[in-house]
Parts: sequence; C-alpha cells; structure tokens
Amino acid sequence: MLVDFNTLPEESRVWIYQANRSFTEQEIEEIKLKLNTFINNWTAHGSDLQSGYLIKYKRFIVIGLNQNLNKATGCSIDASVHFIQQLEKEYNVDLMDKMNVSYKQGEFIAYKPLADFKKMAKDKAVSKNTIVFNNLVTNIAEFRDNWEVTASESWHSRFLK
Repeated sequence: MLVDFNTLPEESRVWIYQANRSFTEQEIEEIKLKLNTFINNWTAHGSDLQSGYLIKYKRFIVIGLNQNLNKATGCSIDASVHFIQQLEKEYNVDLMDKMNVSYKQGEFIAYKPLADFKKMAKDKAVSKNTIVFNNLVTNIAEFRDNWEVTASESWHSRFLK
C-alpha cells in the first residue's frame, strides 16, 4: 500500500540504495512509476505493506516501511531486493554495492569506492566537515537526523584523523 513517505511514522524501517551515477529526469519518472507499482503490490504473507519512497539528489532511492502495521518478512525483503536488482539491470546502474561512499562536493554529489575515500581522507582531500551520506540508518527518525551529516558524525569518521 503506497503512502506518502513523509506520513510514515518515525520508527518506520528504511532501506537506502545509492546509485553510482545520477539518474536522468526521464529515468526518475520511469523509476517512480515502477516504485508505485511495486509498493502497491508489496505484501508480507498476503498482507499489504504500508510503504513510501523518496528519490533524493537524483541518486538515492529510499524506501520506508511502517512496521507498526505489518513487518517485512524474508520473502517480502527478497522481493524488494529483486525489484532493486531489476532496476540495476534496466538502467545499467549499481544500487546494491555498500562498499562505496557518497558525499557532497559543493553542490554536487560525489561517489567513490571506499578505498578511494580512505585515500582522500589520508590526503586531506575530504575532512571531518565533509557532508557524507550515512546509508546505515535504519529508520525514518535516523534518516532525518543522521543520514546527511558531517563525516565526523558518521561511521566515515574512522578514516579521518
């Protein structure tokens, strides 16, 4: 059951998929239609899952699930992963690789393999004040407060001296 992401409770679970490139406006419109269809049909043991999504910065797909109504099950999570994998194939984009870092470089979103980000930190090309995206947040409250933060406030801080 598709609902507006912003109406989901703070404790709703979130999954964040970061793309290794920006989506075009046309791709975003197509992906929104596909997300609408997927979420409207997403169930757990036959029960609707109240969910919403956001597409942020033309790079991040954020899916929220109100687990107060129905919790995601192994099968429903598998279905969402399969859906994301289909998007990867269709748009020739990487959405599942968690070993990459996205961060702000001025108004732009940069995307680097973790090894490159570590080297940039060592070379002081990024600092504790660099805005990073903490895709490890687990619910909407954390997403709102701790997703887009300075590197010093995130797990990225371990690479900065």
